[in-house]
Amino acid sequence: MHSLPLFMKLTGRPVILLGEGETAQAKRRLLERAGADVCAEEDAPAALAIVAIADEAAALAAITRLRARGVLINAVDRPDWCDFTLPAIVDRDPVLIAIGTGGASAGLAKALRQRLEAMLPGTLGGLATALGKARGAMRARWPEAASRRRAIDAAMEPGAALDPMGAGEAAAVEHWLAMAAGADMPARIEEIRLISDDPDNLTVRVARLLGQADHIFHDPGVARAILDRARADAVRQAVEEQPEWQGPGLALWLRKGPKA
Repeated sequence: MHSLPLFMKLTGRPVILLGEGETAQAKRRLLERAGADVCAEEDAPAALAIVAIADEAAALAAITRLRARGVLINAVDRPDWCDFTLPAIVDRDPVLIAIGTGGASAGLAKALRQRLEAMLPGTLGGLATALGKARGAMRARWPEAASRRRAIDAAMEPGAALDPMGAGEAAAVEHWLAMAAGADMPARIEEIRLISDDPDNLTVRVARLLGQADHIFHDPGVARAILDRARADAVRQAVEEQPEWQGPGLALWLRKGPKA
């Protein structure tokens, strides 16, 4: 991973924007959408700056002065000079999806954004807002965080009550809680045979299970790239023999090679 994606709240916070022309104006519009206080003065007390100066020597001089103050820089069309990059954004407020290429290709990020825009339903933002409002009710029903996560995972399965890619709307959350849907799953372990070390060869089902599992048992030789597709807080454990799992929740046993 070449960068760590972050979502930064900019409402009321100063951000320096240097440069003129349509490129600078586009960046200004983006910053204003995020609520930033856009400053055109280089000496403004800000932690972030976007430098959209066309002249390369002038841009480099400004970047050098700003970086000496500890300001983080986005240099438009100059990825090698950037401390941070600005992604293509899919906005389903409060859901935000950011697509970055590390400055390699803005065109590719844009194409991916357009595809995702067409795929994601307009009800997604309302569903997210309703889930936020129901946080207290969900904690009351499932006091343990792991149980709560498993319940939500089950409800968001394809075709389930809160499927984010389906027709689920804000009202679906209240109905789901009232019907006690998504009860804690019984402990289970699933064996998965990996056909390669390339995560792009994972099936959709296996990729989904990796995102849900509480515990990952794996052959010692399973590739790091595969293990990185699991939840960040899932326990990884290398094993030589078939593991035992008492739960709670879902465990996976990742093995190399096709089934005998």
